[in-house]
Amino acid sequence: MLTKRIIPCLDIKDGRTVKGTNFVNLRDAGDPVALAAIYAEQGADELVFLDITATVDERKTLIELVRNVAHTINIPFTVGGGISSIADVSALLNAGADKISINSSAVRNPDLVNELALEFGSQCIVVAIDTRYVDGEHIVHTHGGRKPTPLRTIAWAKEVEERGAGEILLTSMDTDGTKAGFALELTAKISGDANIPVIASGGAGTMDHFVDVFTTGKADAGLAASIFHFKEIEIPALKGYLREKGIEMRL
Repeated sequence: MLTKRIIPCLDIKDGRTVKGTNFVNLRDAGDPVALAAIYAEQGADELVFLDITATVDERKTLIELVRNVAHTINIPFTVGGGISSIADVSALLNAGADKISINSSAVRNPDLVNELALEFGSQCIVVAIDTRYVDGEHIVHTHGGRKPTPLRTIAWAKEVEERGAGEILLTSMDTDGTKAGFALELTAKISGDANIPVIASGGAGTMDHFVDVFTTGKADAGLAASIFHFKEIEIPALKGYLREKGIEMRL
């Protein structure tokens, strides 16, 4: 049985870790390099680093910061934000990222998923899907969740897998930062349909929310930010609790 993964997420703005609710009302959560070191030490399975305003500001991800984080940790490290070309990915992998995450650029140019998978291998291409429930349908959003698209979330998840994505990072913007629990029904639908791992993001507030997302939601990994940044839940305690509940964890 495959072990489930716990993944802290560093949302980066102006070189600092930030966290908000439904992608707005951001507050400072600390130095990303220091936080990354703590999470690696605590037993996080992976780390995700998202430069959340890179696309909105029309600039590239902060390469130097990526390099500093990579030097500090010894766990797989995914970087996203403002990535739109093979050259962008090369630069980030050379700076120490293990995987890259694309979102707005994949929506704008779906062939980019195919190109990156062909060039670097599916194993390092994560497609992030930010989704909101609008008028009875799950709709893909871009630009840090600011812009709705014509894409339907479930169909888009299937398409990016077919195009060569190695993993899907699914963020429910309706639950993001609310600490009311993950979007279980949508996560279960996408995880059930997919032949690649699905990382669930948005809504973690308690240890039982992770139990729910791994069982009912069928997710392969659970991603969270504020509960870890503000020490509401410690990763070793969470992993111990999940083991007690019969969920396979790497301790």
